[in-house]
Amino acid sequence: MSRRLFLSLREAALTLLAMLGTLACTQALAPGVASGVLGVVLSLSLARSHLAGERRGAWEALLALPLVALASVGVGHLLHAAPWLGASVFVAAMAASIWMRRFGARALRAGSLIALPLVTILVAPPLPRGGTGSVPAVLVPVAVAVAALACVLLAQWLGRRLRWLAEAEPAALDASPADGPGTMRPSPHTRMALQMAVALAASFAVGYLAFPSHWSWIVLTAFIVNSGNRGRQDVVYKSALRVLGAAGGTVVAMLVAHQVAIGGPLATGAMLASVFLGVWLRPWGYGWWALFVTLALALLQTLQPAAAPLLLWQRLLEIVIGAALGLCAAWFVFPVRSTDVLRKRIAETLAAMSEALDPQAAERSPGAIVAAMKRVEQLRPSFRARHLALRRWQPLQPVDWIDALAACAAPAVALAERGETPGAVRKAVGAARKAMVDPAQVGAALEALRQVLERSPAVS
Repeated sequence: MSRRLFLSLREAALTLLAMLGTLACTQALAPGVASGVLGVVLSLSLARSHLAGERRGAWEALLALPLVALASVGVGHLLHAAPWLGASVFVAAMAASIWMRRFGARALRAGSLIALPLVTILVAPPLPRGGTGSVPAVLVPVAVAVAALACVLLAQWLGRRLRWLAEAEPAALDASPADGPGTMRPSPHTRMALQMAVALAASFAVGYLAFPSHWSWIVLTAFIVNSGNRGRQDVVYKSALRVLGAAGGTVVAMLVAHQVAIGGPLATGAMLASVFLGVWLRPWGYGWWALFVTLALALLQTLQPAAAPLLLWQRLLEIVIGAALGLCAAWFVFPVRSTDVLRKRIAETLAAMSEALDPQAAERSPGAIVAAMKRVEQLRPSFRARHLALRRWQPLQPVDWIDALAACAAPAVALAERGETPGAVRKAVGAARKAMVDPAQVGAALEALRQVLERSPAVS
């Protein structure tokens, strides 16, 4: 964990550098709080998504992001001028951005580029209709998007030169819960899109009717708990951490507001520091991210002209409602079982092992094992929480599958790098792949594979 926090510290520093550069550019092009917030949120989202981290993704983002940002600002104005129509457009666009990810890596990047600016309009104040700088008002979203992308690319280039960041891999994008066609009907991405549509539609309805002045918090939370949905358990886990982190952030924000008269440059500095801490500590737990982002957004409110007093307890209530709506959508609208997602990702890792250990393969790829194992590790936090909650009643949990597979990954990579293919290992990998169809056999098959790898002379 200490190494992960050290690497995350580097990422947080580069993210902060990108946000500061974007803030400087936006204030030079179009001074004002709205453009600054839009640029900072876009740069933060781009840096965390790694969408522009490889050459193809960078060119695609450069071509598509400014137009998508301009369209998103139009949706934002529609949300204020014709709320119900704007909400319908927002829900349809967000669901489409998720559904289209089923068509491969390029569609995945395009969907993410559509979703990022839509999320920013839930946080950033509306851009003024009149020009406030050297850029015409209609082109401000385009200029801000280009500035954010340029600053993120520059920060990531610097990180690679300093060897703080590894070369980006297109496969690093997470197409949860499944990447390709399967037997599930509707398909996993269609289910995710429908779940998101229901969660957002319900959150807009509740927000407009019960909290007309602060509806965006409900919508934003419903989006967060359903984004990157890896099954019902993952949504429960993120919902709980989102609420707990927001509660902690609310308490801290109230203490800060009570003790310090904050505003202007001081609020800006505190907000950026909160985001930095959130990015840095996120590997330690999603709750830290939720805590510091809640604090940053509370500080952001003090920057807006004629801002109302901080309604932090109401904000916490809206977060709880948004999390509940997102959870209900994931649980009852074509739900996806987290154990099914885990079994699929384990099967992908075993398939990568089988290919890397195939003596007939023209080119072996040990890196495919590592990449597939990383996708399995993404599921560990929620399954570990489940294990802690249920270990008294269910001693054996799916998190044990992850532990067993992790013990197999390093020896398999070592064998592939040496070009060695022991017959017993290949046979055990094949048996484990066949066992994936029956959850009752998964644990025993992975444990058998681990024992075979440990006994292999080539590994020792």
